Amino acid sequence: MIVHTTNYFDTFIEVADDCPAVTGQIPPLNVSAPSVATIQFELISQQPYAFTSDEIIFRVYAIRNDLAASHYAIAKKEFFLKGQACLRSSALAKRYGWGFHFDHQGKVALIGLETDDYKKYCSNISLKKIKAMRSKKAK
Repeated sequence: MIVHTTNYFDTFIEVADDCPAVTGQIPPLNVSAPSVATIQFELISQQPYAFTSDEIIFRVYAIRNDLAASHYAIAKKEFFLKGQACLRSSALAKRYGWGFHFDHQGKVALIGLETDDYKKYCSNISLKKIKAMRSKKAK
């Protein structure tokens, strides 16, 4: 039985090459059904470096599927038996101008495209850098 992970360590996910944003933007809020990007933004921005990617991905799933916290342990094991899309595919990095910085423990924070921190992480040679997935196929 293989357990999959979406976690990164000492890594910076840069915004996608075709990202239309020039600054980190808050995803629009739909009160009746918050988007995946909205939930990710709220979790990470309110508690930077508190969660790993796996914890964010699973919490979004749990929130959108209205799972009771008492079922998290079993549901999380089942959830990661199947491969899951990582934060490289997040609309935050593809559409809304946010990079993801992962520290040595795999905990994640959002970094706005317009910030000095974004530039600092892009030029940091000790960090692994990966681009977010493009929204459109390259021509």
